[in-house]
Amino acid sequence: MARLVFGKKRPSWFIGRTFTHLILIFFTLAVGLPFFWMLTTALKSPVEVATFPPIWWPKTIKWDNFSKAWSTAPFGRFYINSFITAITGVLLEVSIAALSAYAFACIRFKYRDFFFLVMLAALMIPSQIALIPNYVILSKLKWINTYKGIVIPYVSSVFGTFLLRQYFLSVPSSLYEAAEIDGLSHFKTLTYIALPLAKPVLGTLILYIFIGKWNNYLWPLIVTTKQRMRTLPVGLAMVRDAEYAIGPEHLMAAAIFVLVPVLIVYFFSQRKLIEAIAAGAVKG
Repeated sequence: MARLVFGKKRPSWFIGRTFTHLILIFFTLAVGLPFFWMLTTALKSPVEVATFPPIWWPKTIKWDNFSKAWSTAPFGRFYINSFITAITGVLLEVSIAALSAYAFACIRFKYRDFFFLVMLAALMIPSQIALIPNYVILSKLKWINTYKGIVIPYVSSVFGTFLLRQYFLSVPSSLYEAAEIDGLSHFKTLTYIALPLAKPVLGTLILYIFIGKWNNYLWPLIVTTKQRMRTLPVGLAMVRDAEYAIGPEHLMAAAIFVLVPVLIVYFFSQRKLIEAIAAGAVKG
């Protein structure tokens, strides 16, 4: 095979890979620069924050910005509330989604497809429409300023049900038939066969739900009136509203408090994300 002389016509694959890497570098910078700017701003002094043109890295790192931001609001309590509501909500939502998805995928019952379409139609209804009815119901149940009031109204996931159902349908029916021949109940078939095979998709769904619940701001703000029941996004808004007493550097430090747990969860679950993407690519 004739070799191409360097300096003459370049191979098309080299040009394609170079173009692809340039695109990846561009989007990496577009996504990474705001995080870098947030971190450096949290470490700056007030004078460096107000300096123009902006300084990318502080001359003296101000670690006390984090302590002042932490003391501005009870972030320790906010962390506890966010962890309790997010983890409980994820467990309940994933459990309900898995049970519903298995029923729609593997159990034959009358009007199954019709009920599934009705459930999918709920995706077209904005969640904000249910804010007032949910609040009225919870106030009558005296669930305002409780963990139950934050978690229970949003433990159903149409998207999670749809996602898991599609994966359960892709599993060979012979596995379900073998489980039925062996005498396994539907619950055991879901537990020992369907869910273990769906680990990549399940991991992706858990990450998606966790991020949504961790960053949820509107509903915890509405259903909680006492500071001891606030979650981290609401606490971040409290720091922002107190910006007349603190600087942007403290606001950025408070934002990092909210961001770090999500980054940790993503770091440990990225393997499942990649497996889910690869599985989808192979099946496609």
